Amino acid sequence: SQPLDKCRKIIIIKGRSKGQSKVTPHQTFVKFTIVHTKKRLFFVIMHKNPSIKGDTMLKLFEKPYRFAKLYALLLTCAAAFVLLDTFVVPKAYSIVTEPPAQTTEATNTSPPTSAQNTTTAQSPAVPTTEKPAVRISDRAYEDENIRIAITTTRAYDTTVHIAEVQIKDVHYLKTAFADNTFGRNITANTSQIAKENNAIFAINGDYCGFRGSGYVLRNGVLYRSTGEETACVLDETGQLSAIPESLLQATASYWQIWSFGPVLLDGGIPTVDEHSEISGRTANSNPRTAIGQIAPLHFCFVVSEGRTSGNAGLSLLQLAQVCADRGCTFAYNLDGGGSSTMWFNGQLVNAPSTGGNKISERAVSDIVFIGY
Repeated sequence: SQPLDKCRKIIIIKGRSKGQSKVTPHQTFVKFTIVHTKKRLFFVIMHKNPSIKGDTMLKLFEKPYRFAKLYALLLTCAAAFVLLDTFVVPKAYSIVTEPPAQTTEATNTSPPTSAQNTTTAQSPAVPTTEKPAVRISDRAYEDENIRIAITTTRAYDTTVHIAEVQIKDVHYLKTAFADNTFGRNITANTSQIAKENNAIFAINGDYCGFRGSGYVLRNGVLYRSTGEETACVLDETGQLSAIPESLLQATASYWQIWSFGPVLLDGGIPTVDEHSEISGRTANSNPRTAIGQIAPLHFCFVVSEGRTSGNAGLSLLQLAQVCADRGCTFAYNLDGGGSSTMWFNGQLVNAPSTGGNKISERAVSDIVFIGY
């Protein structure tokens, strides 16, 4: 019958046993709530006098909205976890290491459930790792196996950089992951990945680490085999083509598979129109990156500027037309926007820009490069 703030002891009944909890004189409790089931004590909430400062958190759980507020708090925490897990927390699925000569073993073709369960994937050996004598300038490279010529032009109020590349073997067209690791939210600048892999020339790839689906086959090693889009396939003969991912099969005849799109040219004819855009986006002009083919082992890489006062950017149809004008019979759109980057011989060729206010590279998960 006494107020709780005057009590010296509170008797708590739990099942058939009793426990005592002392209340010191300086504590001023006005409510003591026991939430229980039929058989056991579930939890105890002690409510301080609301007039005392610092009582805000306890007041949140007072009636009539305490369960609604608790639910909202849990929902907010869950949403924050999902966002961090999707966009921030790195998850490694496979680590790439250089194999000994003639090794073609590939392991872990599907991602594990956590970053701790990583495995090693080994890539097939290329014909040679030693660079022959070269002729090189600020816009060209040539040796007995590789020929690169870069030109810059203006089209559709936009600066466009075009690299024409000829190679003697398909294995000189390589790909690489940030930190040599296939996973989610593992990124680095295109220039950094290129330097770490001794690239001669490089562009950004399809940002495979941002998505949870889409075929990922790099340098002959299959890392992911799910997807519903149309993939770009580079086979062992050096031929580019488009294949629906639902029809793809894990096979050694493929050297690279990218999943982004859409296809820009097929048979030299544009497969996009003025309303086309990548899935989930509205048609607009943006910085763009594309890989095209003039003939087997003869490629065309296109990177356009955009989102700046002097560069409007390209629509997908305009990008397709640029590729067609260079003689491409096939072309495929890769990740664009702030990711669009071209790098050659230690220097950036374009001026990457995400929002137009700052010229800087965006970190990406993977690159396409030419090298030994």
